Amino acid sequence: MTVLFLDGNNNRIMKIISHLVNDIKIAEIISDKIVIQSALDGLDLLGDIYYQGFDKLIIYEKNLTPEFFDLKTKIAGDILQKFSNYRMSLAIVGDFGKYESKSIRDFIFESNKAKHINFSETLEDALNRLGN
Repeated sequence: MTVLFLDGNNNRIMKIISHLVNDIKIAEIISDKIVIQSALDGLDLLGDIYYQGFDKLIIYEKNLTPEFFDLKTKIAGDILQKFSNYRMSLAIVGDFGKYESKSIRDFIFESNKAKHINFSETLEDALNRLGN
């Protein structure tokens, strides 16, 4: 199943591809745009995904504001707290080796250990993490 989200001018903002892994319904967000710029955007997306019956979410690094990866802005913490509060697991897919900050590397490492918020290099890895 694929769902399209359009803006007021009928321009595609994003599409959602549905994956079913071990009876877990996982939404994959596909977009050329930044989908989450703030904690409110994250909450709106979480609500949309939950309303459509998805259990978990995959989003790509390029769809998050770059400030997400600057932990001093607290945007990452605010967004991920929303996902934790609503018990919606999240995988972020991207190339995280380019981040040199020890704090972001530690944050990614600790998140992956807890398994509720996952940072994955590939879609396959994200599906595997969320499907177990």
